[in-house]
Amino acid sequence: MADSPPITGASAVRTGDTAPTVRGWLRRRRLPHKPRIWFEILLIAAGYWIYSKIRNAVPEQRTEALRNARWIWDAEHHLGIAVEQSVNHAVNSVTWVIVTMNYYYATLHFIITIGVLVWLFVAHPGRYAAARTVLGATTVVALLGYYLFPLAPPRLLSKGFIDTVAVHHTWGSVSSGDLKSVSNQYAAMPSMHIGWSLWCGLTIFALAKAPWARILGMLYPVFTLSVIVSTANHFWLDAVGGVICLAFGYAVAYAWYGTMPYRLPRFAVEPRRRRTDPVGA
Repeated sequence: MADSPPITGASAVRTGDTAPTVRGWLRRRRLPHKPRIWFEILLIAAGYWIYSKIRNAVPEQRTEALRNARWIWDAEHHLGIAVEQSVNHAVNSVTWVIVTMNYYYATLHFIITIGVLVWLFVAHPGRYAAARTVLGATTVVALLGYYLFPLAPPRLLSKGFIDTVAVHHTWGSVSSGDLKSVSNQYAAMPSMHIGWSLWCGLTIFALAKAPWARILGMLYPVFTLSVIVSTANHFWLDAVGGVICLAFGYAVAYAWYGTMPYRLPRFAVEPRRRRTDPVGA
């Protein structure tokens, strides 16, 4: 029986290229591709809609949430960090400060986060997808906290906390006033105000060139922490939960891209299209 002729050209590529193609596909997926604005807008809008639906669909277990809040408050007393009530009362005594904090709590959480995403998309497209992955994974894992550990915010405890939004009649939280019926009031652990603000701060600090911008970036989560405590919307330990969720988000991004988002190339790498010559060319 005559020996078969050697396989050449496109046939050779198709025959023995199965494993390299899989590895190549994974490698290409990890490269920082240029983001598409329409896809990102749809992804963020759909992601936030799903997040809100799931967050608000978690049963509002008032009894368990209040019991968990009392447990958190007692645990902080044992740790010697239960100063939220003192901070809440002290800041509430200065009307213009607490009113400003109410509006800060209600607006900057979204405005700054969206602003940083837009800045990444425009100025750092090669790092955008990885940084967005951090934020997305952080938010997803937070949903587990809302479901597994319903927690009432301090302002709902009968421990002398002041609901600053209700007292000063400001628009400061969808969990107060007329809007409380459309938001789960017992989703305080973890604090995504801290998770998102720390993500913003680290991103700005790592990528901004101006020293003043880097300083403001790192001060932003510090200001946010003071706001969530002063307005009695969160305990200190809720903030710790937000940091843990963010750490998980960075771990997911690192596992996928093989490095931290801010160490990727600034500009996207366009994948090379493999040229397939016809057989016998």
